[in-house]
Amino acid sequence: MRAIRVAPLALLGASALTLLAPSAAHAAPDGASSTFNPTISPSVIAPGGRVTLGAGGCTGETIVTSGIFDTTTIPSGSTTATATVDTDARRGAVYAVTFTCGSTGTSRNVNLTITGGATSTPTPAPTPTTVPTASSTALVPGGVRGGLGGSSGTTDPVEVAAGAALVVAAASGALYFARRRSTDRRH
Repeated sequence: MRAIRVAPLALLGASALTLLAPSAAHAAPDGASSTFNPTISPSVIAPGGRVTLGAGGCTGETIVTSGIFDTTTIPSGSTTATATVDTDARRGAVYAVTFTCGSTGTSRNVNLTITGGATSTPTPAPTPTTVPTASSTALVPGGVRGGLGGSSGTTDPVEVAAGAALVVAAASGALYFARRRSTDRRH
């Protein structure tokens, strides 16, 4: 009798695990799971500043393109490269930076925000021919500019289907147990 009551819960748990498991849509062409996670540091910078571009999870060469700096290549075996933002980049604008991993063909976009003031940039280590320079950070006058908070972009049909399936499974389980409970009270 107890096995009959536990069976729907076990089925619901197995269904949830199946739906939440990594899907084939996110697998790399060689069958491995894609863990390509590009980064930009700092993500907010002044025109003319230098950014560090990271290609975590890409085992091959990564090509980085954007309208505010020259196309940059992160070579295979390396995880970072640097780029200099154009001095004529529009202050307060947000630019998309596209990272394309050569080993998987995966492309990802990361946003880079341009500030109105100077930002600190890494200073080269002192050598006999260079003198360390001071860097500063200036505050941008004005209020905060709000965005869409991640609500823009493409909709992943796999995530939508998984979410819908979980809602249906939860509703079905609640209905089952509500009906089961009402029949137990009658007897």
